[in-house]
Amino acid sequence: MLRPEYILGLVDGEGSFTIYVKDPDETKNVKRRTKVEPRFCLKLKETDKEVLYGLKEFFLCGNVYLQKDSRPNHQDCYRYEVTKRDDLRDIIVPFFRKNLPLLPSKRKDFTIFCKILERVLLGEHLTTTGLRNLYRLKQKMH
Repeated sequence: MLRPEYILGLVDGEGSFTIYVKDPDETKNVKRRTKVEPRFCLKLKETDKEVLYGLKEFFLCGNVYLQKDSRPNHQDCYRYEVTKRDDLRDIIVPFFRKNLPLLPSKRKDFTIFCKILERVLLGEHLTTTGLRNLYRLKQKMH
């Protein structure tokens, strides 16, 4: 079983709190189903994938999958990812509020991630003005 301190160090080094927010002023068609996609993820080399399965077992949510990479000098990796908003709100956010990331840039991203997630759960992304506000907030993330 993984310990919170280990998870925190792992996430500080290899994890990310990220959110795709559609630019409401973009005129070209973007092939995404949603306007806002919050996600917590961590990517490791294939040889370390068991750690990702340990994260899935620890948090009791998310998925582990192979991420192929055909770029020169890159290798396939495995990715642990949580995208369900309820899991992010009820499991991931409370864990990292209790165990704040140590890196200032990661802590800043987490704080903004939480703000955007809260506003999405309230439906702010469903209006053009709200989506525009979320998009501007997202631009402050790393």
